[in-house]
Amino acid sequence: MIKNEFNVIGIMSGTSLDGIDLVYANFNLNTHWSFEIINAETIGYSDKWHNTLENLVSTSIKDLKVIDTNYTEYLSKVIKAFINKYDIKKIDAICSHGHTALHQPENKLTYQIGNKPFLAKLLKETVVCDFRVQDVDLGGQGAPLVPIGDSLLFSEFDFCLNLGGFANISMDVKGDRIAYDVCPVNIVLNRYVNTLGFNYDHKGKIASKGIINTELLNQLNALDFYTQKHPKSLGLEWVNNTVFPIIDTFNLEVQDILKTFVEHIAIQIVSEINKKKSATVFITGGGVYHTYLINRIQAYSNQKIIVPNHEVVEFKEALIFGFLGVLKLRHEVNCLKSVTGASKDHSSGKIFLP
Repeated sequence: MIKNEFNVIGIMSGTSLDGIDLVYANFNLNTHWSFEIINAETIGYSDKWHNTLENLVSTSIKDLKVIDTNYTEYLSKVIKAFINKYDIKKIDAICSHGHTALHQPENKLTYQIGNKPFLAKLLKETVVCDFRVQDVDLGGQGAPLVPIGDSLLFSEFDFCLNLGGFANISMDVKGDRIAYDVCPVNIVLNRYVNTLGFNYDHKGKIASKGIINTELLNQLNALDFYTQKHPKSLGLEWVNNTVFPIIDTFNLEVQDILKTFVEHIAIQIVSEINKKKSATVFITGGGVYHTYLINRIQAYSNQKIIVPNHEVVEFKEALIFGFLGVLKLRHEVNCLKSVTGASKDHSSGKIFLP
């Protein structure tokens, strides 16, 4: 008999390198799925790990495999500490995204470190992980994977928008869930504000003081990615090869780069959320704290923007990766072809037993 209630730990490490998000949550299926976040925490990366993860795309496959082993072991220690800190006793599974090292779906390649089978042995718990590989093998983008959670846990909103390293959006269109990456966000903003000695631009105060460079803004808005139809996804490689070179040719002051790029983000997001009239837009991710960005989005759109409580803002992706694991344990679809472009809906991920 398949269970209708699960207690799981969901784990996510995103491209913005804020740290490892961990959520201990209860999922319950009655007439529809509901959830409760019981404990949640972000564990920041040390400078050493931050630098290692930041440079994964330029690392050889041989070195990547060594890093993968080390990261899996490190992840096990972080998860154990979380379990001990909150005295968590009841765990059906630990459901982990790992950390993306390479994402080139056009080359049938996606690689998330931290998903090695020995993670289950170290933790002495069932682990569900490596959610992207199967989708890429089936011809999909391997991303985004969160929309099944949007559909089943947050169905009352017209748009679910996440502002993390990248902005991604999901919505229902004629009965199908559609989702795709919109544009880079924190992966670009944080890089430039880091040069001033800050981890991020608090409330967008630095960006708000800049001057928009119209020529740079026009070049960014003219990038080919924005004219492509979904399914489509973005990775760090694309930003390194495409976005940073354009910005850096202008040799601007940091505050001007930030202001121009915030305007670019707002324009790209609003071009998506204005496709419906009188819509509700549910926004999560670290970008919601960038007050200036939210204000620019609101300036271009009359849609109703909803920002949930702190735990959902911060931990929605980790929560949903926990939920993906639950669906996998139930042998149910957790990856939608309408989202990723794969040849079929499927139940993605690997289950490792202790």
